[in-house]
Amino acid sequence: MKKIISIASMGLALALPFSSFAQPQLSANDAQEIAREAYIYAYPLVLMKVTKDVSTNVAQPIGLTAPINRLAHSRAFPDPSFTVVVRPNADTLYTALSFDVAKEPLIVDIPDSAGRYYLMPWMDAWTDVFAVPGTRTTGNAAQKFAITGPTWQGKLPDGVTEYRSPTAEGLLIGRVQTNSAADYQAVHGFQNAIHAYPLSAEGTNYVPPKGSVNAAQDKAPPVDQVDKMSASVFFELFAQLMKENPPHANDYPILDRMKMIGIEPGKSFSYAAAPQVIQDALKAAPESALEQIKGAFRKSGTFANGWRTNMTAIGTYGADYLHRAGVAYAALGANVIEDAVYPTAFTDAEGKPLLSDHRYVLRFTKDQIPPVRAFWSLTMYDDHQLFTENPIGRYAIGDRDKLQFGPDGSLEIYIQRESPGKDKETNWLPTPAKGQFSMNLRLYWPEAQALDGRWVPQPVKRVD
Repeated sequence: MKKIISIASMGLALALPFSSFAQPQLSANDAQEIAREAYIYAYPLVLMKVTKDVSTNVAQPIGLTAPINRLAHSRAFPDPSFTVVVRPNADTLYTALSFDVAKEPLIVDIPDSAGRYYLMPWMDAWTDVFAVPGTRTTGNAAQKFAITGPTWQGKLPDGVTEYRSPTAEGLLIGRVQTNSAADYQAVHGFQNAIHAYPLSAEGTNYVPPKGSVNAAQDKAPPVDQVDKMSASVFFELFAQLMKENPPHANDYPILDRMKMIGIEPGKSFSYAAAPQVIQDALKAAPESALEQIKGAFRKSGTFANGWRTNMTAIGTYGADYLHRAGVAYAALGANVIEDAVYPTAFTDAEGKPLLSDHRYVLRFTKDQIPPVRAFWSLTMYDDHQLFTENPIGRYAIGDRDKLQFGPDGSLEIYIQRESPGKDKETNWLPTPAKGQFSMNLRLYWPEAQALDGRWVPQPVKRVD
């Protein structure tokens, strides 16, 4: 017998394509499972949108904020006031750019770095790194390239390399090796010689337009803003974002799953028009999904000596959506492992949480020093994954500092709230004034033994 479609059903079809809900009746459990999967899948795309809104809400570049398609440069290492990106570093100066190439390509000129190590990782709107021009991949000579959109068709000028972004929108978070505050001027010169402009401005004296400013823009950290989003706002925004930022080619299984709850790429989504069972499932999704996302970063990768190192789902993710979301939450802008490895410590050698009330030592023998072709550092974070005030304004320590080595070539780093004594302060990494903390080792351009497991970080030992 044919199913009769009521007038009310036809009204629903006007708000949302009828095919979206013309599916076999879902049980509440099935709907909840799909909704949770959809939230995890969507999280990086929504977080990138919020990050873009925060970081481009200016008329002219100011620090690491700049209008769309305009370069922003950090001129000094981040301090505790920096909250736009979690787990920042204090051993490179950033060059950032939020791009939108829906209408036309973006041309980028980078000067010769005169041997200075740098990397310029470009992420699509799903946070996957799709290009990394820089010292490791393209060398230090001057270069010129274009970021093109997924559907752009045209001809680029001679000598311009094309990097096709899988999405119309995305983000550059470049890093330029900076050895100390005394090195700022030289790095600024390199940054100032980087240029970005639309293809249509090639060969002209291009003057970029001022950006638009939304006075009502929430300035809270993007991860906090996404945490507070209602299910209706989150999923409707997600559907809207997919119109300009299509899913990846290997995403069809999750897309088929989401279609059963009415979410399809290229189509708007109305939470209010969804059947009640789906509304209920979507409403419940953020709490359960966020718990998984926040736990994923802590549990990803391999665990050795109290350090967790992600060697697979970082920078590029395939269909590992949970780890993609976890990295976006805790380390938006993370590089692929060939460019940087990020061992993370949340616990000491005995598996106990790292607490500011205690004193710790990280010791490397001569042959255990982090193996890198560029440089390494150890960075301190508070329980919000940000820098926090300390007596000497030091948030990271590494091989470009004037470290004190033992007679046998060993290195000890003192990790504690109070000074370990004047004779040891050169090797002191201060902890926050209170609460738990975590640390990242950063190995830039790691050597093979750091990638294949022959080298692992040494344990952080409590000494009080």
